[in-house]
Amino acid sequence: MYADTFRSPELRNEVPIGIPDPFLYVETDGVRHIAIGAMEIPRLRELGLFELHPNEEYGLDDLIAEGLSYDVVRREIPVRAVEALGITSAVVPENFPLWLADRLRENGVELTPNGEFFGDRRRVKTESQLAGIRRAQRAAEAGMDAARDLLRRAGQNGDALELDGETLTVERIKAAMGEAFVRHGTATDDFIVAPGAQGAVGHDMGSGPVRAGVPIVIDVWPRDNESFCYSDMTRTYVVGEIPDDIREWHRLCKQALDRAISEIKDGAEGRAIFDGSCEIFEAAGERTQRTKEPGTPLDEGFFHGLGHGVGLEVHEPPGMGRASEKELRAGDVVTVEPGCYRQGYGGVRLEDLVLVTADGAENLTQYPYDLEP
Repeated sequence: MYADTFRSPELRNEVPIGIPDPFLYVETDGVRHIAIGAMEIPRLRELGLFELHPNEEYGLDDLIAEGLSYDVVRREIPVRAVEALGITSAVVPENFPLWLADRLRENGVELTPNGEFFGDRRRVKTESQLAGIRRAQRAAEAGMDAARDLLRRAGQNGDALELDGETLTVERIKAAMGEAFVRHGTATDDFIVAPGAQGAVGHDMGSGPVRAGVPIVIDVWPRDNESFCYSDMTRTYVVGEIPDDIREWHRLCKQALDRAISEIKDGAEGRAIFDGSCEIFEAAGERTQRTKEPGTPLDEGFFHGLGHGVGLEVHEPPGMGRASEKELRAGDVVTVEPGCYRQGYGGVRLEDLVLVTADGAENLTQYPYDLEP
């Protein structure tokens, strides 16, 4: 691998500290090698996991003395390191840098991109990763508390919601939730607070005023600052009178959620669990990916998969959908997120985060499911 540990989940899984500049990581003959600038070596040495090679070992000073530019030097070091380590073939992530792949292949090194190989390495979480996911999940719940507080305190003016003399907006709710995430040692680029029709459009992050009597889908995935691991959870709320169809969709989602969690365990098939959720929606007359017309996109009913793995990425293996082939294994952390939607109107989604165990599942989400905030 050649990357930094802030942007590469593949590398962060192997090197569990933040290193902002790209470096070379190689596993060969049971030894884990890192070629890197000398300033990062003291922290890496403390981990006691790697054979460390400062860039000087590969002619850094000579290259600089030749008057070569920084870009030329930084691109030459990993090529020399691979040669010195005797690597003639390697498995690399799908996002391996093209410039480095070209150079190595010119030198006769066979490279095989294999995203599944690296995804599988991250599936079973370490104790430190699992601790980070738990912290991130508590932050997600604190953020949801902040949203509910604003929704509870808001008053109705017709179908508008007002708080402290101002129209309540998605932007105000997100600001309060963002502060809660920060207080709990997490960060997030964005998240979903999607009222009304926005809640039925994929990953529409939401914007504008929040109205009474319409569903508000709130989906958050804060990342723990220490472990760089994510959580993921969703709840749906309605302020004021709850429409009958929204209440029914919520009932179906909760039923599907409960059934799925009861079926999760080591060795369970993700596709089979997804099928069970589809059965619930189909029995109620809702469309699913199983009943849609081939070749025609589905944008209503239960139109997405049931869940996905969570860890150093918010979406990672294993999946639970119609194309899922893998069995769950103890140590996986997965979401369970059934939903039901109608375009131009809105939707309902519930999502919990679950740790797969040898004989069942531990629900890492500790939060109520009420439609009323």
